[in-house]
Amino acid sequence: MSERKENFYDVIIIGGGPAGLTAGIYTSRAMLKTLIISSPTLPSQVLLTDKIENYPGFPNGISGSELLELMKSQTIKFGCEHITEEVKKISQPHISKFEIFFSNTDEPVSSKTVIIATGRRAKMLNIENEEQFVGRGISYCGICDAPLYRDKTVVVVGGGDTALQETLYIAKFVNKIYLVHRRKEFRGTKILQQQVFQNKKIEIVTPAVVQKIIGSQKVESVEIKFVDSGETRTICCDGIFVFIGEIPNTEFVKDILELDSEGYIVVNEKLCSSLLGIFAAGDCRKGNLKQVVTACSDGAVAAESVKEYLSK
Repeated sequence: MSERKENFYDVIIIGGGPAGLTAGIYTSRAMLKTLIISSPTLPSQVLLTDKIENYPGFPNGISGSELLELMKSQTIKFGCEHITEEVKKISQPHISKFEIFFSNTDEPVSSKTVIIATGRRAKMLNIENEEQFVGRGISYCGICDAPLYRDKTVVVVGGGDTALQETLYIAKFVNKIYLVHRRKEFRGTKILQQQVFQNKKIEIVTPAVVQKIIGSQKVESVEIKFVDSGETRTICCDGIFVFIGEIPNTEFVKDILELDSEGYIVVNEKLCSSLLGIFAAGDCRKGNLKQVVTACSDGAVAAESVKEYLSK
């Protein structure tokens, strides 16, 4: 879906989450011709958040979708353009020109600078039948899908803060949760661990890994393997929730930018990447707290760095 009016911009922002939209507010308000490209397949994780309670200015909280819509309206007010496309690659035919190529067309758009704010996504287990059952019993978002399993039995995989928080939320809806973690000890904060251990709906299964998902039209059970003994166990369930970490959405720049060992974009204090003229903000870049408020801060810093770069 394309709404763009031009082919050449002062700045193209790849990513329509808090970092990208904040950057767009700053650049378009500064009278820079700005285009924001949102992915149709990798939406901002904020959209999966039912209620954000720690973003300043909203004492009663706000839904992720509502917050993004307000931010987008603000960018449009200042003349920012928006399109929804899957970015395939970035090239630099000239020192002052970048070309953005899309998956479904050969016609690129060009700009003087680029801000990458593509965020990150949930890691998959990468086991037998996982992709087959995505949307048919496998979920990576408790807030999104927990109500679908009201009064049912589910398996949750993970041991960090996100896994424990999501488990406690899912427990409000389901009858039974088997919490599977590959280590004996959980990595989540002690207060969350205590709440999980005290919840009678939650059965701890450690140290163990899920090695197979079983079902016909939907998830019916999972096969787990205990790390210490090597013994296996089949757990009957209606669904499985996976919270084992995140992956930055940076595959399309791995050949042109410096990434760390986990795939996050390496930047300096002004959020400039290893390639002059390309900046990174939010959850896709190395070294920041992964929160909405810090993503917005990154967006503002990246936008100011773009202005400084263009003025030179």
